[in-house]
Amino acid sequence: MTSTDPRRLIALEAVHNFRDLGGYRTADGRTLRYGALFRADGLQRLTPTDVETLRPLGLRTVIDLRTDREIVERGTFPRDAYPVRWHHLPVIDVTWAPNSADGMEPADFLYEQYRSMLDYGEPRYVEAFRLLGLPGAFPAVFHCAAGKDRTGIMAALILGALGVPDDAIIADYALTQPAMQRMRAWAEVHSPEMAASWRTMPAAYGAAEPEAMAWLLADLRARHGTITAYLRGLGVPSATLDALADELLETADRRAA
Repeated sequence: MTSTDPRRLIALEAVHNFRDLGGYRTADGRTLRYGALFRADGLQRLTPTDVETLRPLGLRTVIDLRTDREIVERGTFPRDAYPVRWHHLPVIDVTWAPNSADGMEPADFLYEQYRSMLDYGEPRYVEAFRLLGLPGAFPAVFHCAAGKDRTGIMAALILGALGVPDDAIIADYALTQPAMQRMRAWAEVHSPEMAASWRTMPAAYGAAEPEAMAWLLADLRARHGTITAYLRGLGVPSATLDALADELLETADRRAA
């Protein structure tokens, strides 16, 4: 499965960036198992129909990367309708201020924000790895508001730790570009408040510039050698990374079986 495989996107009514991370090949020839790990945008918007669409996935773990304020103002995954183990791990303390991107190109702005996001959010990303490494964690989904920045970093760290090449990680990140267009079109019809926010939002805030992710990965590799070494340096145990690989990766023989 490539980044553009039509099976990757889970089509929902009010959530626009729910994607399967299965199908990506690693450098050693293994493949991420389909139907085990997903990334998404704001799952608090799930409609009753969306919940029924997701129910066959058998989700067990939801990791919410949004801020405390976003949780209070917008709600969470509908656990009453779809019981899961829900974890709140805010990787930033506040969302971006309206003038944060003034005078900056979108890719430059995003790259700087991603570096700051890691500086602040590293302990939460470490905890996310720990949670995903627990027995019975999968199928799992992690998400933020747009499924772009906070979620994009989490996806990059997981894919990088599993040995997925950078070009595939960057291509997966870029799939959020059409998702943002879908989100904006939906908001114009269904969410006047969100639509109004989109109209006044700096262009950089809604962008998913591949260069930003490429620069972030290059920076991490320049400073740490590999994504795995970076995560181990943060305190993610090798046993956790091994457990994720055992759970998520399969060989050609295993897929054929």
